[in-house]
Amino acid sequence: MSAKKIAWVVLGLLFPLCSMAQELRCEVIVNSDQVQATDRQVFQQMQNAISEVMNNTRWTSDVYQNEERIRCKMFITLRAMPQVGVYEANTQVISSRPTYGTGYETTVLSFVDTKFEFDYTQAQPLQYAPNTFTTNLTAILSFYAYTIIGMDNDSFSRMGGANALAEARNILNLVTSSGGAGGGGWSATADTRNRYWLINNLVDPQFEPYRAALYLYHRQGLDLMAQDPEKARQNMLEALRNIQQVARLRPGAAVLRSFFEAKSAELSNAFNSATPAQKQQAYDLLTQIDPTNRARYETLLKR
Repeated sequence: MSAKKIAWVVLGLLFPLCSMAQELRCEVIVNSDQVQATDRQVFQQMQNAISEVMNNTRWTSDVYQNEERIRCKMFITLRAMPQVGVYEANTQVISSRPTYGTGYETTVLSFVDTKFEFDYTQAQPLQYAPNTFTTNLTAILSFYAYTIIGMDNDSFSRMGGANALAEARNILNLVTSSGGAGGGGWSATADTRNRYWLINNLVDPQFEPYRAALYLYHRQGLDLMAQDPEKARQNMLEALRNIQQVARLRPGAAVLRSFFEAKSAELSNAFNSATPAQKQQAYDLLTQIDPTNRARYETLLKR
């Protein structure tokens, strides 16, 4: 946990009557344009119900003030309704955090889930019950809530998200032990862009250098950029070397693809004003780890 968050915990102990908040400030958007329904109010009710569970559930025992809540978004696109109350959808989950000393928000998690399958009936309440599988929708929502919290905590303290990520993994285990009641997205497949691979990457000991890189990149990198840009970039280069270790062992892993989809433009901009030596180091690392965005990184050597 960051020094800033520890300070809020201390204040919470000293002043227990202060207003405390849930962990997430989540914007939920449900796009139902592709789905036919006689009563379209169900989609607004669905959006409200999802927003309610994401924003009004206390996911952990940590103390958060309103300004400490993690900013995140869920863009849910309903693709089909095979039968009444059964939905197939895609969702993009995005979380971000501020960088100290600036007004800049950096993306921590950006993940597209194409196996978002769930049941929902009009006016159905949603409620997360720990260690219990209720519905696939609440399982998916709680899974992403804990993944968002875990990765945010990793960005503030080294391996600080372990407890939350363990909860996300526990949810996956609960779903899979329910006899397949959760639908797709929860099992190992050739396509590594699903919930199974996302959380298994994050809790796999082989990926510890990646999680350590989240701290180096955000807390020791971006958060220092306004104060000491050269040191910040050196720490960001060290983060990239950590990621390189993982990429050599597990090329194409879900978390690596997600990281560079979110960070490629940011990395290019961060090293835009670097020394020639730092630019060359960044270019060499990035083009090896993330060849998909080579054209973007080549601009570093042209400035």
